[in-house]
Amino acid sequence: MKKIIALLIAINSLLFAQTNFNEPPAWAKEAIWYQIFPERFFNGDKSNDPKPIDMQGAWPFFVPQDWKITPWTWDWYKLQTYEKKLNKNFYEIVNIRRYGGDIQGVIDKLDYLQDLGITAIYLNPIFESPSLHKYDATMYHHVDNNFGPNPERDRKIWSEENPADPSTWQWTTADKLFLKLIDEVHKRGMKIIIDGVFNHMGLTSWAFQDVVKNQEKSEFKDWFTIKKFDDPSTPQNEFDYAGWYGIKDLPELREDENGIVEGPREHIHAVVKRWMDPNNDGNPSDGIDGWRLDVAEMVNHNFWKIFRKWVRDINPNAYLVGEVWWEDWRNDKMFDASPWLKGDQFDAVMNYRFTRANKNFVLNKNNKDDVFAYIDSIKTIMNNYKENYFVMMNLLGSHDTERLASVVVNPDFKYDHGANARDSKNYDIRKPTDKERLKQKFVVALQFTQPGAPHIFNGDEAGMWGGDDPDDRKPNIWKEFKYDDETTHPFGKPRTKDKVEFDQQLFNFYKTFIKIRNENKVLSLGTIEFYPFRDDTDIIIYERKFNNERLIIVGNNSFSKKVIDFSSIELFKKFNSVKDFVSDKVFDMKKLHNKIKINPYQLMILKTYE
Repeated sequence: MKKIIALLIAINSLLFAQTNFNEPPAWAKEAIWYQIFPERFFNGDKSNDPKPIDMQGAWPFFVPQDWKITPWTWDWYKLQTYEKKLNKNFYEIVNIRRYGGDIQGVIDKLDYLQDLGITAIYLNPIFESPSLHKYDATMYHHVDNNFGPNPERDRKIWSEENPADPSTWQWTTADKLFLKLIDEVHKRGMKIIIDGVFNHMGLTSWAFQDVVKNQEKSEFKDWFTIKKFDDPSTPQNEFDYAGWYGIKDLPELREDENGIVEGPREHIHAVVKRWMDPNNDGNPSDGIDGWRLDVAEMVNHNFWKIFRKWVRDINPNAYLVGEVWWEDWRNDKMFDASPWLKGDQFDAVMNYRFTRANKNFVLNKNNKDDVFAYIDSIKTIMNNYKENYFVMMNLLGSHDTERLASVVVNPDFKYDHGANARDSKNYDIRKPTDKERLKQKFVVALQFTQPGAPHIFNGDEAGMWGGDDPDDRKPNIWKEFKYDDETTHPFGKPRTKDKVEFDQQLFNFYKTFIKIRNENKVLSLGTIEFYPFRDDTDIIIYERKFNNERLIIVGNNSFSKKVIDFSSIELFKKFNSVKDFVSDKVFDMKKLHNKIKINPYQLMILKTYE
């Protein structure tokens, strides 16, 4: 057995030696990403559902005496009996809710994801934390005990460890189930990455709690930026420290000119090794395939250079994607993230610039971009990111923004600005109409036919809608459940009665475009050239080319039927016929005199024949 393991390590070393550590992994260019917010994805094991003890230390820092798990199919804004007793509005108490999503739920739905055509999964934070979102880690080296099969057993295992000493770390039941998930994902030929939240920890983190308890005597006091220690000779507590964005719930890890300081830096290094090569045998196939790095612009570049070396030393084919987003949120300015993409930090970022460009072109009513402005926006982003653009996580929504379907309903809000009923009294919380769904589909069609790796936020393909956090974090819609209608407004205003159910037609649309992309490498790897149609700025045309393959994409960005005369486009003059991969129709261009009819918000993927 030892000889076999040695041979595998040697083979892996040979393969990795041929990999350029500064380049993105090749697989990331063909990835179809699916983002999972675990607590709201699927409850696969009701025996591990959170209890009040599991929520201690999380905002809003109280758990009502008669608290209980919220039914998965509950009307989202409707208050439960115990919630009504609190005399608070929906947004003041929604973070107390738990629905019970877990790792078993992800495993149970892998066949669903495979059927959809997904090739890569991104999990929001899974590490132990009292919150529903897990961005306030108690510890990085254990999966949350409520995500695993035996929360109490896991709690006992924690007590037997010294969290500062990796040699004492054990594998909890939740950890082992996550390793099973990794194995099941890899068996299906998929990749999996997880959220690394290394700018800050939570109030309940073992290191921070030691500082709270021991103050200047704590061996972890230098892990955090402590502004002032408590003076025991006074009645008041003077203890003060830096929190992320000033939020005291999230004590920041201290940095110097090299980034995160030595103590937490070495701890993070041990965490990276734990999850990327769990059995520490030199073969990373049993570990995760990369990391999504939270609030990455708030950590010194030098740390990410070190981080990349750690990751690539373990798995040179690992993928690193940073959350580098708002440079100036108030003035609606997003980062040009190219400084993070020089080969020594990240392979990609979550490409919210792509989101906004598509919103401005397809969804806006006021201040709508025409096709020329849209093409300019896409070209500008591609020019900024160059070859890295092909591995960008090109998304249309996430756990941090309003859902795509609700952008369609509320088109003229600035993206990620006041986009929910809490922050904007005029925000419309209803479900999109069938007509509005055409716009959603058209944006998705553009996403899946352009360079960059398409990303789906869990539930978008099932028809989910909702404003910005927390309304984008409703429990996922599944076809096997019967859901309560949405009839409630968070502030008691009149609203439409909206049926909540799995949208099979929309799912099939996503599945069709994913299948076409997976079967045609030109859509992932090919160059793109735009052909502005000056006769009608609602029409978008672009060509994708890779080796000897060519596809031409034609879209109608309007509610009007169009007849497109391709005679004025030199590209089309030499084609006798074209086949649309979406409708499976063949058009004889000679007989049609180079004219094709196209429906409102239809997009065609044309294979050409000379």
